[in-house]
Amino acid sequence: MDLATLLPVLFAGYLLGSIPFGLLLTSLTGGGDLRSVGSGNIGATNVLRTGRKGLAAATLLLDLGKGFAAVWLARHVLGGDPAIGGLAAVIGHCFPVWLKFKGGKGVATLMGVALGLAWPIGAVYAAVWLGMLAGTRISSLSGMSAAVSAPIAAWALGHTAFVPVLVALAVLVIWLHRANIARLRAGTEPKVGSKG
Repeated sequence: MDLATLLPVLFAGYLLGSIPFGLLLTSLTGGGDLRSVGSGNIGATNVLRTGRKGLAAATLLLDLGKGFAAVWLARHVLGGDPAIGGLAAVIGHCFPVWLKFKGGKGVATLMGVALGLAWPIGAVYAAVWLGMLAGTRISSLSGMSAAVSAPIAAWALGHTAFVPVLVALAVLVIWLHRANIARLRAGTEPKVGSKG
């Protein structure tokens, strides 16, 4: 992919990913600044802490959708590498320029990317995420497990071209969860539905 194609793919992916849907929806519906609630994160799990399940579901779907859209746009409109478009979207979500580069942790957006790259990868991602969430009720553990499953699924299903980007994104998701990992080790990580 030449520079003339790479730059639009990166720019479009980053801009899509950087839309802070959780923050916007919470603010527009009178919920105030999401960053002052719970973990301060802008993702669906923290929206859930406001007690608004419908808003949390909408945030999840929109964050997923922007990852999918970035992949689709790169592949079908810009003629570039869809994995690079997805990479840019997750980076945009995690480090949005509008919020001084302090965003979410990328789990839902990465699911959208996985679905956009190849739906079987996304299906594995969703199954691991939902299965872990049902079994543990710990959002961070579920998200990290799903992120790790994506490059494994890509490799196992023959989509090897996507493996390097998915490995990089799994590492990023885990790194952004380092505080959660410390709480998991200490046994203090809150479960979904708790007020922690």
